[in-house]
Amino acid sequence: MITKTVKDAAAALVGIQDGMTLMLGGFGLCGIPENAIAELLRLGVKDLTCISNNAGVDDFGIGLLLQKHQVRKMISSYVGENAEFERQLLTGELEVELIPQGTLAERIRAGGAGIPAFYTPAGYGTEVGEGKESREFNGKMYLLESWLKADFSFVKAWKGDTAGNLIYKGTARNFNPMMAAAGKITVAEVEELVPAGELDPNAIHTPGIYVQRIFQGSHYEKRIEQRTLRST
Repeated sequence: MITKTVKDAAAALVGIQDGMTLMLGGFGLCGIPENAIAELLRLGVKDLTCISNNAGVDDFGIGLLLQKHQVRKMISSYVGENAEFERQLLTGELEVELIPQGTLAERIRAGGAGIPAFYTPAGYGTEVGEGKESREFNGKMYLLESWLKADFSFVKAWKGDTAGNLIYKGTARNFNPMMAAAGKITVAEVEELVPAGELDPNAIHTPGIYVQRIFQGSHYEKRIEQRTLRST
C-alpha cells in the first residue's frame, strides 16, 4: 500500500506559494490544523485566500495569519471572535465573502463531489443573493451557488494511518471531512499515526484516497474559545 507519511509540517507544505487558495478545517478552535498554520506563519506566504468556517481568534488559529497580513481574502461563515479581522474588514485591508454556514458547507462538499453548482433557498432576498442567478422551484425561490475548491486543504484528525485514512474525534469532525475531499492537495495532521490496516474500516471518516500527505503533529493546545462556568 502507498505510504503517504511525511516527516513534519515543513515537508507537508512543500509547494505552497503566494496567492494560493487554502481550505483550513475546524469550527471555532475545535479541530483546527495548528501545525500547518504554524508552518504557514514560518514560511511567510502572502496574498492567500483562506476558506474556513471562521477566522480563529486574535492570537490563535487563522487569526495569527491575519496579524501577519498573510491573508488577502477570507471566505467564511462566522468571524465574530476576531477583533483584528473586524479592523481589517472595516479599513478595506481584507476582502471578505460571508456565506451562510449551511451554504458554505454545501459549496465545499460540492467541490469535493465534482458538482459545479446547486440551488439553495438560503440568502434569497438578502445581500447574500445580490448578483446571483435565482430560480423558482415548486413556488419557492432559490439561489444558484457555485462549488468551492482549493489548491491545498489542511485538515486535523484524531487518528490516521500511513495510507491517509482518517478518524476525527467528536465535534472536531466538523468541516474537516468535506474539506479533505475538495483540495487538489490535502494535508492531514493527526494526533496519532498508525500503520495501515490498524484502523477499523467501519470507523473511518475520510478515506485515504482524498489525502496526499499525512504527518503526526508535534503539539496541540486545544484551546477553549468560550469557557462558561456554572455558579455553585
